[in-house]
Amino acid sequence: MFLDTVLTRNPGLVDAAAALHRNGDIPPDTYVVDLDAVEANAALLAAEADRLGVSLWFVVKQLGRNPELIRAIARHIPRSAAIDPAEARTLHAAGAQAGNLGHLVQIPRRALPEMLAWRPETVTVFDLANARAVSHAARELGFVQPVLIRLEGAEGDVYPGQEGGVPLDRLDAFAEEAEALNGIRIAGVTAFPCVLCDPVTGVPAATPNFGLALKARELLAARGHHDLKLSAPSATSMASLPLLAELGATHGEPGHALTGTTPLHAVDPAQPEKPAYVYVSEVAHTLDDGRPAIFGGGFYPRAHIRSALLPRTGTRLGVQDAPAENIDYYRLLDAPARATDARAGDTALLAFRTQIFVTRSTVAVVSGLASGTPRLNGLYDAHGRAL
Repeated sequence: MFLDTVLTRNPGLVDAAAALHRNGDIPPDTYVVDLDAVEANAALLAAEADRLGVSLWFVVKQLGRNPELIRAIARHIPRSAAIDPAEARTLHAAGAQAGNLGHLVQIPRRALPEMLAWRPETVTVFDLANARAVSHAARELGFVQPVLIRLEGAEGDVYPGQEGGVPLDRLDAFAEEAEALNGIRIAGVTAFPCVLCDPVTGVPAATPNFGLALKARELLAARGHHDLKLSAPSATSMASLPLLAELGATHGEPGHALTGTTPLHAVDPAQPEKPAYVYVSEVAHTLDDGRPAIFGGGFYPRAHIRSALLPRTGTRLGVQDAPAENIDYYRLLDAPARATDARAGDTALLAFRTQIFVTRSTVAVVSGLASGTPRLNGLYDAHGRAL
């Protein structure tokens, strides 16, 4: 999906990743991430958001919740949106400020005292039971916690496994009960996804969920709530920030833009964000019909992988589809024109959309590529723990 973009915009990363594998410094099933490119992308996004009057909370699940990368991003975007409690703890330990907790996964009851003590800017609540729990925990800690109300998504615009939220036609009744809780304050609304990229052109556009969030904010304003936030997550990038500002969002939540890997980057290498990672595998064996099998572990069902590069011979081979319900022990490539073009042990480089936190991959953080002095900073697992 992104291989051509990486080869065009960040060839030094491709060369460094191949050399690290060839020299035995990294194993197959490793994402090699360019620390300097990630930080430069964060600086670009922060400056553009500031120009447009939009605030940012950054997201790192797709990066493997890596502490080095978190610190680099936080130098420019200080606050984060934590997808779940494990991510919240990693972000906090790495020094990022808590912008929004409970974003996609609600905070478990027993974790509320710990996480509210960090004084997050906001906590997202999906229903009254969670609002009451947050109120009780905040009251016990002696303060009032600002909350965002998660709206139930429009029909057909909610991902399976992410259901939940307050229906728009129940928001008035929800707000009336939430206003009576003395440990929380309604600070705004959110929904997911609010922006998606067109599958063909890659151009970002608002989803119906964005419209629901705007209507919800109007309803709450009519009830007397002021300075309401509207966080419009998904596909936040240099290309979509003007759209957020135009439609009235107060917050965006960049994730894949930090690595230059939104769908738009796959079709338009000229996007400002620089591609910042490649996936490294290795030819494990060859089938009798000539198809090479490369080691898996880091593939993602929504990756849209097209091809792999074998640097030893410069061969580009198509990557064959595999059922999402199967474990990715290996991934098959198309058979090369000559058997000698792909042999066991060869490095294979790929670039595709991923969510590293759901893989079993290694993450290698590298720096110094722009100056021509590449350095392997360290190896981590898919959840940010040093190896």
